[in-house]
Amino acid sequence: MARSLDSLSRQWSGVQPRATETAVRLRIAGLRGPRAGPFDLTADAGDCIAISGASGSGKSMFLRMIADLDPNTGEVYLDGVSRAAMPAPAWRRRVVYNAAEPGWWHDDVASHFAPDALAFARDVGPRLGLSPGLLDAAVTRLSTGEKQRLALIRALALTPPVLLLDEPTGALDPDTTLLVENVLRDRLAAGTTILFVSHSEDQARRLGNRRLRMENGGLVPA
Repeated sequence: MARSLDSLSRQWSGVQPRATETAVRLRIAGLRGPRAGPFDLTADAGDCIAISGASGSGKSMFLRMIADLDPNTGEVYLDGVSRAAMPAPAWRRRVVYNAAEPGWWHDDVASHFAPDALAFARDVGPRLGLSPGLLDAAVTRLSTGEKQRLALIRALALTPPVLLLDEPTGALDPDTTLLVENVLRDRLAAGTTILFVSHSEDQARRLGNRRLRMENGGLVPA
């Protein structure tokens, strides 16, 4: 299963990568789940890998295994540091998975953001076509597309080196989709590595500098 949260009881020591490993931002070696794998993949800073495939083929599961949210074996490295060297929560703050249907556990939107993240959200929200007033709204007032964009802001506010995005624009119209893609391009230019699942071949071409397809429990060039 995904690694136990009993690692919360110890502090990550901040293990530094070896010099020979610093060129690769994310390295996946022999990652395997109950129904898919093994997966071997490397991604550099600023890479954007688009993953397509039929519904139920394992795309979401692959991202969730990287984030250590679904049962898996194998190794994953961030800037040369093994996932096993970090407490699971620390890993998930640096290798952030954003679900296609994000979770909301408070009644109001603002409670899902730390104070500094709220300031970031108010700044970037209009770039995604969101009214600043939505941050003060009840979650029950949000449309599916608003929830999707606010959850993306929640992930971006962590400034993680790796973003794992599961259909990040699946509920959005074409114009709003382009707004989201522009924000993601800014993050890529700043060195963030993005792996994203999309059913849109056009989006995969626009954003991805590498395109892969999930077939028969493995990844092949798209």
